[in-house]
Amino acid sequence: MRFGDFTLTSGKKSRYYVDVKKASSRPDILKRMTLEFASSSIECDKVAGVELGAVPLIVSYSLLKGIPFIIIRKAGRGHGTKRKFEGSIEKGDRILLLEDVVTSGGSVLEAVDIIEEAGGEVVSILTVVDREEGGTEKVEKRAPFSALVRAQDLLLEADRRS
Repeated sequence: MRFGDFTLTSGKKSRYYVDVKKASSRPDILKRMTLEFASSSIECDKVAGVELGAVPLIVSYSLLKGIPFIIIRKAGRGHGTKRKFEGSIEKGDRILLLEDVVTSGGSVLEAVDIIEEAGGEVVSILTVVDREEGGTEKVEKRAPFSALVRAQDLLLEADRRS
């Protein structure tokens, strides 16, 4: 966690930044996050996540569980096939959606829309960090939602260390 002045993907301003991408680049931490996600025992056919932050998470989960993964693009391709995702979604696929950080829930909700438009069903949404800034309530309306850690816990830990 870093402190300063940050603009988040949602456009919100924040005094702190949680860099799950940096944490995901460390095999020991990525493995722990993946094992935590896998302990939820959610039944699914495929795992999906929004580029870029969720890619290591879904690849690691895919390898652990032996199921295919789907990368959701933040913006559809402007060339070639103009696909909104990479991988395949078949009608009725039960898909677990992983995310690195949920703030407003916008990226996650867009991913849910893309999956549903392609015929898949999002059975659950798991995130590493829930910033607890309104996204939880929005996301829970679409699918069961859970976080490995909440922002308030990270902030309390940061206060204890300072």
